[in-house]
Amino acid sequence: MQSNPDEMLGMIADLTAATDPKLRELARRLAGRLMLNLGRSGPTKPRGVGRMTERPYQPDAGDLDIDASLDALNEMRHGISPDPDRLRVRGWTKPGVALCLIVDRSGSMGGKPLATAAIAAAAVACRTPSDYSVLAFGKDIVVAKSQDIEKSSDAVVNDVLTLRGFGTTDLAGALIVANQQLSRSRAGRRVAVLLSDCRATVEGDVEAAARCLEELVIIAPDEDADEARLLSSSVGARLTLISGPSQIPEALARVLE
Repeated sequence: MQSNPDEMLGMIADLTAATDPKLRELARRLAGRLMLNLGRSGPTKPRGVGRMTERPYQPDAGDLDIDASLDALNEMRHGISPDPDRLRVRGWTKPGVALCLIVDRSGSMGGKPLATAAIAAAAVACRTPSDYSVLAFGKDIVVAKSQDIEKSSDAVVNDVLTLRGFGTTDLAGALIVANQQLSRSRAGRRVAVLLSDCRATVEGDVEAAARCLEELVIIAPDEDADEARLLSSSVGARLTLISGPSQIPEALARVLE
């Protein structure tokens, strides 16, 4: 780990699929511990900004939005009590942060790419432990951790370590599912973190799906980042590049802060 952390992490990730059961179990325990320790490094509390939003009426939820509630209020002129369900208020959302990690598993998913995905999952879990999700996509989209379902970070990292790459790349579909996951959160800041080279091989409007997200950040491999640069430029997403799994915590801090 001291002399070449990326090579070490890649080797440990590969050993989690060893054919020998004892070696495989030992590698999974060691890999999980390493990934979580690395994931905790660096800044772990991304900042959120409170925002003024419109929402259904609730007592003490904010000030009545006259324009949005006008139809219901007009009924009072005819002696009809306004329906609370038709009233709207404006108030501040809490400055929390919700994250959805989207892992591309369509290509090679052993060694360093697998270690990178596992450390990214650990880093996201450490930064927003009560409000995050993890998706893995190739031809299909797999939800390793749902936004509103509790799951230990150990279990999430171990599940990511079982991923193996295959198939085509449904990037648009993955972004749509990420938006669905983040919509379950009430956080003031909702961020999709895309870990991918952004090369889609399944039909779909990737840019339209990306623009539906409130905030998209992309972490791409520095040796294959052309498509990621194009996507980030076209949709206004923040982009950072990495050369190995050990750089994930620092990269995540850059794009989130």
